[in-house]
Amino acid sequence: MMRSSDLAHCAEAIRDGSRSFHAASKLLPRKVRDPALALYAFCRLADDAVDLHAEKADAVLRLHERLDLAYRGTPRDAPADRAFTAMVETFEMPRELPEALLEGLAWDAMERRYATLSDLRAYSARVASAVGAMMCVLMRVREADALARACDLGVAMQLTNIARDVGEDAREGRLYLPTEWMEDEGIDVSRFLARPEMTSALRRVIKRLLREAEGLYVRSEAGVAALPVRARPGIFAARYIYAGIGGQLRRLDLDSIAHRAKTTSAQKTGWLILSLARAGGTLLMPRSSVIHARPLPETAFLVEAASDLSHRTPDWSDALYSTMATLRARDQVQTQLRPSRSRAVGGA
Repeated sequence: MMRSSDLAHCAEAIRDGSRSFHAASKLLPRKVRDPALALYAFCRLADDAVDLHAEKADAVLRLHERLDLAYRGTPRDAPADRAFTAMVETFEMPRELPEALLEGLAWDAMERRYATLSDLRAYSARVASAVGAMMCVLMRVREADALARACDLGVAMQLTNIARDVGEDAREGRLYLPTEWMEDEGIDVSRFLARPEMTSALRRVIKRLLREAEGLYVRSEAGVAALPVRARPGIFAARYIYAGIGGQLRRLDLDSIAHRAKTTSAQKTGWLILSLARAGGTLLMPRSSVIHARPLPETAFLVEAASDLSHRTPDWSDALYSTMATLRARDQVQTQLRPSRSRAVGGA
């Protein structure tokens, strides 16, 4: 059972670190909202632990150790760890799902770039769709079709975030836009990262990414009717609030170099009201046949893991071991080159 003090700590972390989810969570029933807060707080902790730590491989390894402790039922004595462990035990969370998230964070730590849309979907599957699949588990939903649509929503949200943060990421030397798309538009990636600036070519790339996201938002709606009735408004709210970021970006003429698209409290309130209305409509309408669409190839492994009631506990994949080895080698080189006084200190 989760301690009320641990939940309060998780809620505060989400209020500061993920305002869009915090707004959408208000429409979730308490029996889903409380474990969801524990889940998102642990995800926030994991993201910060890698992002703020100089030795990325060590940060990912420590997160894996914390995950080990959680799945043994002996978490670190910290609110987010205790709440996450209680959530894992209560809902029998398949370990493949948080493991996928850690793999995505390891890719971030490697500053990996993505040549194709498929490559970007594979990354989005790990850092976003894995969370969507875990949310289904919290709702006691293991139907493969519903899981596939939840994964669609996760990819859509991540593509929206990437479109919003192009300038912010570039100024930190990071790039998530498909490099093949940029090259097709005549954008030199190295020059862009050296001096990020808005161009008509870059607008076309961002517009294309938002168009991909919009198609997935629409497809994800078919899965909402498969969720518990009281959970539907919260999921619709997440869909509209994140898609609203894309709408704000369009109002800024797709300029995510000079601006960071933000939604207002009034807009969020409007989307919450719309979500209640849409959720009510699902009670009267038959399920859409779109729910049976095949999952994206890049998210199929998550659907399989979450719908597998045998709850296998896998070893770390060869791919993740390889990622860790690459990270360790890079960290060793950077440590040798970095003056000791400039060494960053992060908390895991």
